[in-house]
Amino acid sequence: MGVFATTDAPASVGHEQVVFCQDKQSGLRAIIGIYSTALGPALGGTRFYPYASEEAALADVLDLSRGMAYKNALAGLDLGGGKAVIWGDPEQLKSETLLRAYGRFVATLGGRYYTACDVGTYVADMDVIARETRFVTGRSREHGGAGDSSILTAWGVFQGMRAAAEHAWGTSTLRGRRVGVAGLGKVGKHLVGHLLDDGAEVVATDVNPRALAWARTTHPQVTLLDDASALAASDIDVYAPCALGGTLNDHTVPALRATVVAGAANNQLAHPGIEKLLADRGILYAPDYVVNAGGVIQVADEIEGFNFDRAKLRATKIYDTTREILGLADAEGVPPAVAADRLAERRMAEVGRLRTVLLP
Repeated sequence: MGVFATTDAPASVGHEQVVFCQDKQSGLRAIIGIYSTALGPALGGTRFYPYASEEAALADVLDLSRGMAYKNALAGLDLGGGKAVIWGDPEQLKSETLLRAYGRFVATLGGRYYTACDVGTYVADMDVIARETRFVTGRSREHGGAGDSSILTAWGVFQGMRAAAEHAWGTSTLRGRRVGVAGLGKVGKHLVGHLLDDGAEVVATDVNPRALAWARTTHPQVTLLDDASALAASDIDVYAPCALGGTLNDHTVPALRATVVAGAANNQLAHPGIEKLLADRGILYAPDYVVNAGGVIQVADEIEGFNFDRAKLRATKIYDTTREILGLADAEGVPPAVAADRLAERRMAEVGRLRTVLLP
């Protein structure tokens, strides 16, 4: 895949900067993608994952960094979009040396990119990276950070799901609804708790046996399935993808029986056109980068001095943003994903334009 070939698109599309980072001694191979700094420094987490190839790692960081730009714009943050991936198995490669080497590469960008946690990286890792650069969020409370960002990510997903439920059924509660949660990781675990507290019936699955064991012990009332594809095709009202992206594809969407899709995973749509396939089947899709913005709201708040109550209040507003997008989609006769893109692009263009006004 040619990097510049990915920018052969309209002026509003295309990455500003893609940086390849390597430290052979520690085994570090990382890619940092900065999609846009129109609204401010790019913010997005670092994913540590054993990609099948360098091409797969590059494709993921390009998709994820673009998604972060749109997510940050719709969250009302004065931050652009970026993302990083470290190529490799974190259980085998992760070390203090590797993380500090990565931190030095982040530092070379001079504040154009702030990193945070993502799949395969945790708060403790951010504390190590911060020993080499100050452009890190999602740090531990011991170091003045916010701690686990999955808490407000799950809260925001729940708010987006409530808004979608209101749009679909006229009520903002999930009480009596059957919700399928695909993925019981950092976010999925918290989301299950919110759903049960709201009176929903939960069906869940995960590829990790430890996650399933946690669910059996913590929430024995949750129905567990071994097969993720079986969950998508089961008799559920809401499908909540909360693991890796791309699960809404040409095979899973025709089999979906849910009325609403709202989950925490990034880049849930496998390719352009899936949003129309969902709409044609009468399935209401709450765009992932809208409803899962609670985590980035939390780590962004950390930059100005973290206050949990303030961050939670901002994450709660995901309910209002989701309602606005679903209403706009109906008014303009487009899928919600298209309506969300339009709102994000409008804010990036209008606020980004102000940067052309030179200050004294």
